[in-house]
Amino acid sequence: MGDNRNMILAVVIAIAIIFGYQFLILQPIQERREAQEAAQVERETGADAGSPSGEAPSATSASGAPSVNSIAPGPTGVMVPRDEALSRTQRIEIRTPALHGSINLAGARLDDLELLRYDATVDSPEPVTLFSPEGAEGAYYAISGWSGAGGAPENLPGPNTVWTQTGGDILTPDSPVTLEYRTGGLVFERTISVDGDYMFTLEDSVTNEGGDAVGLARYGLVRRHGLPGDLQNFFILHEGPVGVVDARFFDRKYGKMEDERLLQRSGTGGWMGIADKYWLAAVAPEGDPQVNAEFRVRGEDNNLRFESNYIRSAETIAPGQTLSSTAFVYGGSKDSGILTRYQDEYSIERFDMAIDWGMFWFMTRPFFFILDQLTDILGNFGLAIMALVVGLKILLFPLNNKAFASMAKMRAVTPKMQEIRERFASDKQRQQQEMMELYKREKINPVAGCIPILPQIPIFFALYKTVFISLDARHANFLYIRDMSAPDPTTIWNLFGLLPYDPSGLPVIGSTLAIGILPIAMGLTMWAQQAMNPPPPDPMQRKIFAFLPIVFTIIMAPFAAALIIYWTWNNFLTILQQYVIMRRHGTEPELEKQAKRAVARLRGKSVSPELKSHDTVGSTPEEKAAVVTDQVLESGPENAGGAGSETKDLNNPLESAPESPLVGTDEQESSDQSEESPATPAATGGNRTRSNPAAKKKRSPARKKPGGRR
Repeated sequence: MGDNRNMILAVVIAIAIIFGYQFLILQPIQERREAQEAAQVERETGADAGSPSGEAPSATSASGAPSVNSIAPGPTGVMVPRDEALSRTQRIEIRTPALHGSINLAGARLDDLELLRYDATVDSPEPVTLFSPEGAEGAYYAISGWSGAGGAPENLPGPNTVWTQTGGDILTPDSPVTLEYRTGGLVFERTISVDGDYMFTLEDSVTNEGGDAVGLARYGLVRRHGLPGDLQNFFILHEGPVGVVDARFFDRKYGKMEDERLLQRSGTGGWMGIADKYWLAAVAPEGDPQVNAEFRVRGEDNNLRFESNYIRSAETIAPGQTLSSTAFVYGGSKDSGILTRYQDEYSIERFDMAIDWGMFWFMTRPFFFILDQLTDILGNFGLAIMALVVGLKILLFPLNNKAFASMAKMRAVTPKMQEIRERFASDKQRQQQEMMELYKREKINPVAGCIPILPQIPIFFALYKTVFISLDARHANFLYIRDMSAPDPTTIWNLFGLLPYDPSGLPVIGSTLAIGILPIAMGLTMWAQQAMNPPPPDPMQRKIFAFLPIVFTIIMAPFAAALIIYWTWNNFLTILQQYVIMRRHGTEPELEKQAKRAVARLRGKSVSPELKSHDTVGSTPEEKAAVVTDQVLESGPENAGGAGSETKDLNNPLESAPESPLVGTDEQESSDQSEESPATPAATGGNRTRSNPAAKKKRSPARKKPGGRR
């Protein structure tokens, strides 16, 4: 009764934790975010739409060099629909096989970009929107401009400078467009071109028609207003500013940037950008010039603007001379093949680091490549995951074989180890000495089963990371799954779609406890994997281990379906592999014993002692006595205690424990049976007949505890 009470208490506590986490942590966070968004809309709605725009000033730092901080954030106007914000300014259309959008002549901004190769949702043909103009919800854009140093005029090309279109009508891979801007004797000409994927090339020429030398520095920036609407904020995934300067990669998550506000780096070359799970916006200078780079947060509270920028060292233009400068703007998916190609083609150092490879990048990158190739060959990302896991299992078979073989040897000597523990229970030092002698005699290394598993830990995490960040998982089909990057769409609360209602809107069970088919399958494989081995001897440990599959099923249910498929398939192959190895070493897996017991009970047959012995390994005296009771009753009413038979109190551990089978291993069962005495006739005259074969054996004096009752 006490054990049942503890189990019920554990379940109640677990449910309380889940509900408490939902209502005390997740729900307040969501309410604060909604309040911030509402306050931002109210604040921007009350602002003056015709407020003067903030041009990028020609301020300089104390040393006379241009400062990145001189790049003004631009105006904050009324929050309007995206289409209305686009219609407010003059634009040049962008039309390529991969992109559609427009260039804003105000600042020559790239602030309207859709990714035609990717749908926004599974059920919608609308493409993913990457860039949106300022004034619309989720404003996000890239700018390339100029900052002044010594002798520079005011009103240099900045975030809100209006350029004049001088050539080209529509920007396509075959037709670039040209822009022009004049100020203070300087003539800026810009040619914008785009390729068939996601790279824009901005070639500027600046001619000094004045009478004085002018110092100029070119900059590039990516700016996002507020947090992205699809922010996952998951601990193994980076979302936020990223960059490489002087061949050193660095990044910051949004939450940390809110605290730090500013992070600066300086060196040669590189790139700066902002990364989402699948998308990237980045700016980069041509070559390896000296640059100062920043991650910066502008604004306060509900009007935060996250920025990643660089500014080149100043260059002087003498009167009558022309300065040429090239910069790049990337806006597209984090496709490893495309990023690597641009890295080589345009010499953008470590550009492929925009993908969050993780700490085990040396394994994640090969896995990523193999998964991509398998997806092309098999035509399905789910099948590619399964094929990769099979390949890894084959590759790691020697290690697993060694580990499972060692564990099989340990199980074989378990009875002898138990005997040593009982014999020297009061002398721990002697107990350890005897254990070491046993290991030497049997040629067993106690840690040999663990050492081969250690190299597999980073492989597991690397593959887990690969599946999580893979772009191929997005909107990929597998069985009934339509998007492997999203959680399992089925739920137990409507019987996996058999009942005609959608429980997703219900509190707690609609989100936190939305458990589908795949998570349940994963939980079952976890249970089966545990059942391959005998349970721990401690009753509390057994209950904890039995509860773990349920806990992991609930925890993993909201994860991407691709991860659940990987985990479930990996568990299944591990079970199969362990079964084969254990059978090869003559060990019957505990899962097989449990299956045999279940089949026997379903058929109404008695369970053999060899199968029942497992139930008493490490059990409490009360549990052992209950097993003895079952065995006595199963022998028939005439042997369960008839006229003249002796009745024992099976609830008394001192009486019942010696009569119960205390060993749950195959070796002991066989040895016990070999020591059985010949069957005796039915008890008469006060003698008790035991139907349990283990109870008939002769007691070995060596197994008795000295000076006490067994």
